Amino acid sequence: MGKVVVVATVLGAAAVCAAAVGGLIVSRRMKNGAKWSRTIEILRDFEEKCGTPVEKLKQVTDALIVEMNAGLHSDKGGRVKMLISYVDNLPTGEEDGLFYALDLGGTNFRVLRVQLGGKDGGIKHQEFAEVPIPMELMIGTSDDLFDYIASELAKFVTQEGEEFQLPFGRERELGFTFSFPVMQTSIDSGTLITWAKGFCIDDTVGKDVAEELAKALKKQGVDMHVTALVNDTVGTLAGGRFSNKDVIAAVILGTGTNAAYVERAEAIPKWHGPLPKSGEMVINTEWGNFQTSNLPLTEYDKALDCDSPNSGEQIYEKMISGMYLGDIVRRVLYRMAEEASFFGGTIPPKLGIPFILRTPDMSAMHHDTSADLSVIGSKIKDILEIPTLSLKKRKVIHDLCRIVATRGARLAAAGILGILKMVGRDTLLSCNEKQKSVVAMDGGLYEHYTEFRECLEETLKELVGDKVWEHISIEHANDGSGIGASLLAASHSRYLEPEVKESQDDIVVVPSMLSED
Repeated sequence: MGKVVVVATVLGAAAVCAAAVGGLIVSRRMKNGAKWSRTIEILRDFEEKCGTPVEKLKQVTDALIVEMNAGLHSDKGGRVKMLISYVDNLPTGEEDGLFYALDLGGTNFRVLRVQLGGKDGGIKHQEFAEVPIPMELMIGTSDDLFDYIASELAKFVTQEGEEFQLPFGRERELGFTFSFPVMQTSIDSGTLITWAKGFCIDDTVGKDVAEELAKALKKQGVDMHVTALVNDTVGTLAGGRFSNKDVIAAVILGTGTNAAYVERAEAIPKWHGPLPKSGEMVINTEWGNFQTSNLPLTEYDKALDCDSPNSGEQIYEKMISGMYLGDIVRRVLYRMAEEASFFGGTIPPKLGIPFILRTPDMSAMHHDTSADLSVIGSKIKDILEIPTLSLKKRKVIHDLCRIVATRGARLAAAGILGILKMVGRDTLLSCNEKQKSVVAMDGGLYEHYTEFRECLEETLKELVGDKVWEHISIEHANDGSGIGASLLAASHSRYLEPEVKESQDDIVVVPSMLSED
C-alpha cells in the first residue's frame, strides 16, 4: 500500500506541474495574442489617420490655392511665399554658345559646361564633375568656401576640350543654382538669409552670394561672369522647357520638395513697374512650407516636427519628401516596440536613433516582392541589428511603408493639381487638343521610388479625370537644375542682340524673400 501511495503522490505532483506549465503556455499565448492585437491596432489606427480620400485631397488643393494667391499679392501674404524669380524668358531652344553652371545645394556641388547648337542644334556637348565639400569648409569662412569652389571650377575650365568653343572676345558666362534661402533682387544677385543642410558660415549671411562667387573667380584668375542666380526648381523648369515647349511647371521631390511654374505677369499683384514684354514670370512657390488643417497629420508627424530644428515650418515637405518618410516609419515601429513588444522584450537601441531608417531603405522594403520578404528581413537585421523577424511581422513593416508612401504621393498629387488650377489647365474646357500640360519632375524620391511615383501619377489621374489626364504629362528631368542654370545663363546672356534683351531691360527690381527652408 505504501508503494501505491508514493506512486499516486508522484503522479499527482506531475499532474499539477503539467497543469502549471500548461497554464503558463496558455497565459503566454494570451499575452502574445494581446501584443499582436495591439500591433495591428496601432497599424490600422495609423492607416486611418493617414487617409487621403479624393474629397480630402481636393480640400488640400483648395487650401493651397488660397495660400498661393495670398503669396502672389504680398511677400507677407502667407506661408507659401510665391517668390518672383526674375526669370521672364525661358530658353527657346535657339540658344547658342558655351555656357557653364554651378549647382550648390548640399555636401557636394556640381560644375557643368554645355555647348549649345542654336536653332535645332540642342545641346551638342556637355560635361560635368561632382566635387565633395570638406566638412571644415561647411562651418568655416565665406572666403574659404567660395575660394575652394572657384578653385575647383578653375580646374574644370582648364579641361575644356576642342568641342567646346567660346566665341572670340566673349567672357564665359555661368548660371549659379544656389539652393539656400536668399533675398533675390535681380536675375543675377541675391543675399543669403540663412544657411541650411549642415552649412553654418556666419560671415556669408547678408552678403550677395553671386558677388562672393564672382570675387573668388577673379581671385583664381577665371574669366567668367555670373549671369543667372537661380533656385533649383526654377532651373529644372528651364531645363524642361528647353526640351519640351509644353512644360508649364517643375516639381522637385527629393530630400526636400518645391515647385515652380510659369505665371501671367499681370496676375502677380506684388509685381511693381512695367510688365515684362513676354507677359510671363516664373514663380518659385516654396510650397514645402504649406500648411492647412486639411492635411492628415498624425501624432508621429507632430513628434517629428517638434524634434526638428525648424519646428512649425515646412509641414507639407515633412509629409511628402525623402528626408522624412523613412523616419515616420521608424517612429511607428518604435510605438509598436514600446507598446506591443514588436521586436521582443526590449526596444532595439538603434530604433531610437532619428533618421537611422532612411527613405531609400523604406523604398527597398516597400518594393520587396519575395515570398518570404527577405529584403525586409535583411534591412531590419542590418539597420536595427535584429537577427530574425517572423514573416507576419515583415508583412506589417511592408504595410507600414505602403501607408506612408501612399499618403505622401497622394498629397504631392494634390499639390500638382493646385498648380494646374492656377494656370487653368485642370478642366476639359481648358484643354487644347494639340497641346499638353507637361510637368518636369526631378529628385531622387520621384526617380527611384517606383511605388511612390506610380501612386502619384494614378492619384493625379483620379483627381482630374481620364479626359483631362490625356492632356497632362509628367516627365522626368534628370539633373534639370544644373542644365537649367546653364540654359538660363544663355537666355539671359549679356551678349544677346538688343531686341532679344529688350524685355530684360524693362524689369524693375523688386526685392523678394525666399523662405528660410
